[in-house]
Amino acid sequence: MSRRRAAEKRVVIPDHKFKDIVLTKFMNRIMIDGKKSTSEKIVYGAFEILSEKTEKSPIDFFHEALNNVKPSLEVRSRRVGGATYQVPMEVRPRRAQTLAMKWIVDAAIKRNEKTMRERVANEIFDAFNNKGNSVKKREETHKMAEANRAFSHFRW
Repeated sequence: MSRRRAAEKRVVIPDHKFKDIVLTKFMNRIMIDGKKSTSEKIVYGAFEILSEKTEKSPIDFFHEALNNVKPSLEVRSRRVGGATYQVPMEVRPRRAQTLAMKWIVDAAIKRNEKTMRERVANEIFDAFNNKGNSVKKREETHKMAEANRAFSHFRW
């Protein structure tokens, strides 16, 4: 992390189908080796699967699932007098969104479905219904923060 100045925020262009910036960030998270068209096919294919499963718009479904996975608290390490404490802190909205996307993609990769489209679609579906590994990850994070609430006076 640079001590001189804060990193510049990059401008993300919205995707061409839904005109949504958050969806573009999700595609970029799925992307491997700069193959954006492949990640677009995966996400749009997952959205087609979601639209077949439910009557709701897939983009609304995705945003609701993302909100279910976003953490509100996390623990951060803080050194005080030679000891390291796990201090619970509130998560900034941008970081919460990034963590939620990361957890959904990681959970989707670890699933057992045949194609990546099915994995992403089912993980988003599970996240919408407040189950699945991405939601479990959020619950773990909240439990850690709750368990270390005694060290909250070390906040900075």
